Amino acid sequence: MNSNKMFFLFILIFSTLISISSNSWMGCWIGLEINLLSFIPLISNSNNLLTSEASLKYFLTQAIASINFLFAILIKLIMLKNFNMNFMLTILINSSMMMKMGSAPFHFWYPNIIEGLSWLNCFILMTWQKITPMILLSYYLNKNFLMYIMIMNSIIGAIGGINQTSLRKLLTFSSINNLGWMMSSILISENMWMMYFFLYSFFTSIMCFMFYIMNIYFINQLFIFNINYMLKFLILINFFSLGGLPPFLGFFPKWIIINFLMMKKFYIISFIFIMMSLITLFFYIRIIFSCILFNYLKLKWLKINIKNNFFIIILLSSLISTLGMIISTMFFI
Repeated sequence: MNSNKMFFLFILIFSTLISISSNSWMGCWIGLEINLLSFIPLISNSNNLLTSEASLKYFLTQAIASINFLFAILIKLIMLKNFNMNFMLTILINSSMMMKMGSAPFHFWYPNIIEGLSWLNCFILMTWQKITPMILLSYYLNKNFLMYIMIMNSIIGAIGGINQTSLRKLLTFSSINNLGWMMSSILISENMWMMYFFLYSFFTSIMCFMFYIMNIYFINQLFIFNINYMLKFLILINFFSLGGLPPFLGFFPKWIIINFLMMKKFYIISFIFIMMSLITLFFYIRIIFSCILFNYLKLKWLKINIKNNFFIIILLSSLISTLGMIISTMFFI
């Protein structure tokens, strides 16, 4: 991390704060533009063609979303006094926000760009870059439109990850699947969204951190590399927690969302959500099978030495995700 990267990282953080604390749509748009222009220098690297391509693609898609958003704002300011265009405006603003965060109908740029990024940039794009569009979406949402998008996110996120061999793409489709849950949590309350987003970011950060340390980008590397069995077990725990398997902490926010959906009598949506979560768990379990149960040749020169500090951090985070579910039941008391 050099001084330039640190500078752009600070701008990235402050641009999000500008957007979510702004009291006008134009202020929100300015915050989004600063965010875009600070993230591009973070991801671009002149020595790597993949990152240069990813930064150009990211700029183009975000610029199109920003144009749509600005167009909707200007119509809202000028024409709404004369015409009743409220329904169209909500859909236009919602769509531009969904394009910003890589939500289902506008998700095609998302896996392609992530494939060219480092693990740190992947983590930023999968977590921090979703905060602004999500909060702006909650300010001006169309409930019926959002219902269809939630279902679409859940289905595409689950089915898209089945044939993936790249771990970055796999986490991307998992992120799209989780977007459906996040949107449903926004319909419940902002506090619910904050809790879900915090836990999702926590599990994603663990996975990105582990793969960054081990320098692993594809599934086959997990069973070619000579990783110690304890570390493989921790990968298993964190994957299950990210998928939302009941004994682990990742299930807790999903459990609350399902409760609320059932109370509001959204039985079909909750059924689709649960079924699609099972599909995501299927491809997580497939990775774990490859990683732990297969017999393979151990090559001495591919041995990974992980420092004790890193190992302790991973161990503690895995303990939180395992024991967290037991502690979180206190919430209902």
